[in-house]
Amino acid sequence: MNRGKELAEGSSSPGGSDPSAGQAVTPSRYESQKRRDWNTFGQFLKNQRPPVALSQCNSNHVLEFLRYLDQFGKTKVHLQGCIFYGQPEPPAPCTCPLRQAWGSLDALIGRLRAAYEENGGSAEMNPFASGGIRIYLREVKECQSKARGIPYKKKKKKTSDESSPSSNMPFS
Repeated sequence: MNRGKELAEGSSSPGGSDPSAGQAVTPSRYESQKRRDWNTFGQFLKNQRPPVALSQCNSNHVLEFLRYLDQFGKTKVHLQGCIFYGQPEPPAPCTCPLRQAWGSLDALIGRLRAAYEENGGSAEMNPFASGGIRIYLREVKECQSKARGIPYKKKKKKTSDESSPSSNMPFS
């Protein structure tokens, strides 16, 4: 009986048990956060002047949403003129703005990307998966790493030669 509602809300029963057997199904933390993020984005679109229908949403709306969220950030990002620019742990407070951390934005976009498709959007038209969003996230990451003095480096993949210590030894 409740199964249709749970499917519509994006939750599933753990372990394949029947939710009508009296057990309450609690969505995972990820599913709950994804639903909250999706509802927040939907409210953001409704509050636009004029309101934007989800079917009309594009990557520009997503970028506006990310910029809007910046005002609620908790990560100090030093401006280039700040004496603490590039210092990961400045010795004193400054007036530089608080912003959303890159990692938080990246995770948010991942959840919204999944929610878009779960709510009937096509993967090909997903505004959260556009190149413009990837570029924006990359720029935020680079800007924050410079401003906070925190290098983000890609991890190198190990080649098959590096994984085995004896592979470099000649046979005797």
